[in-house]
Amino acid sequence: MSTVVIVGAQWGDEGKGKIVDFLTEKCDYVVRFQGGCNAGHTVVVGDEKYILHLIPSGILHKNKKCIIGNGVVLDPLGLLQEIETLTQKGIEIDGNLYIAKHCHLIMPYHIAIEEQSEKKKKIGTTKRGIGPCYTDKIARNGIRMIDLLYPDILRNKIMANLEIINFLLENLYKSETLNQNQIVSQYLIYAEKLKKYIADTDVLINNAIDKGQNVLFEGAQGTLLDIDHGTYPYVTSSNTIAGGVCTGAGISPKKIDKIIGIVKAYTTRVGEGPFPTEIKDSLGDEIRKKGGEYGATTGRPRRCGWLDLVGLKHAVRVNGFTGIAITKLDILDGIERLKVCVGYKYENSILEDFPKESEVLEKCTPIYEELNGWKECTAGIKSYEKLPENAKKYLNFIENFLKVKIQIISTGQKRDEIIIKESPL
Repeated sequence: MSTVVIVGAQWGDEGKGKIVDFLTEKCDYVVRFQGGCNAGHTVVVGDEKYILHLIPSGILHKNKKCIIGNGVVLDPLGLLQEIETLTQKGIEIDGNLYIAKHCHLIMPYHIAIEEQSEKKKKIGTTKRGIGPCYTDKIARNGIRMIDLLYPDILRNKIMANLEIINFLLENLYKSETLNQNQIVSQYLIYAEKLKKYIADTDVLINNAIDKGQNVLFEGAQGTLLDIDHGTYPYVTSSNTIAGGVCTGAGISPKKIDKIIGIVKAYTTRVGEGPFPTEIKDSLGDEIRKKGGEYGATTGRPRRCGWLDLVGLKHAVRVNGFTGIAITKLDILDGIERLKVCVGYKYENSILEDFPKESEVLEKCTPIYEELNGWKECTAGIKSYEKLPENAKKYLNFIENFLKVKIQIISTGQKRDEIIIKESPL
């Protein structure tokens, strides 16, 4: 196996958590390389459902080393709550969780600023402070995990940042200002609880790879939400594509062996932004209800649409998938005719490639191929041969269009409701 990267191929919510959980059995390390607590990875083990926001899904397996990499922006309170919830359910955290020293911290003022800016211009953020935290990181004003261990440095950084933030809150947003001493005191409490997890994670990861251990890199969100390659500005604030592993975990691209793209059998999107294949009638509502399409982090209803192969072709290009995993195939059971987008019509032109301008994408009309659906139930099927013939034709159509092999097919929420069509490792 060696090193494998798991990446969402659409607008997130593709079911990465389950695939990571499944592959973790053969891993020694699982590394989260970007994003923050705006992500929600749902894993069902037996009758127990786990929703993870920061800790890699691999924590649900015994004796797997889980790393939160430097590319993640970390909310200390959210992490501590997650640790407590998992501990209460008997999951062993200590000795299995490591956090990068140079991982940036989300501060209360990041959340306050994002809440206010979202009121002025709505782009559909989770209001968790993710964007402002990445802004401070790039502006070199960020507070990092290691700063928790140096109280004077922590206090001085918070003081400098609040001078600007409070001015903005008071004068631009006409909102309440924040108290410096309260924030410092709270974060020093977090420091005591989290210091045992802080480590030189890039050293741990590279040593593991050099020793021939198996390392799985887990992404959050999806390709079309990438800050550079997504539907800007309706995107997240990190690089969600496979290239983000190198900067977000501190490894060379030469050390990546496999890149698996996770593809939902249809398409969903949370929040604002263009969505050409969105189904705006009762069928869209039916798919949402059947698929449980509500955000794991916010509970927001997801917009549902037909599979968009133009967007997926873009994802294949920028990630270099060595294989893909199809999730939620069973949600399409019983739909008589299935539409698949193979191009866009824009004004008098036919577009075969995903446009870079959100304004163009907003005005695109999807060009569909129609395929026969299947009446048979696929839920829980564990063998490719047992799938309905029309389900196989649907999967073959995807494979042939994208020119990438489908290796894994998920047919339900549970860990063992899965088909291995071709070994991804």
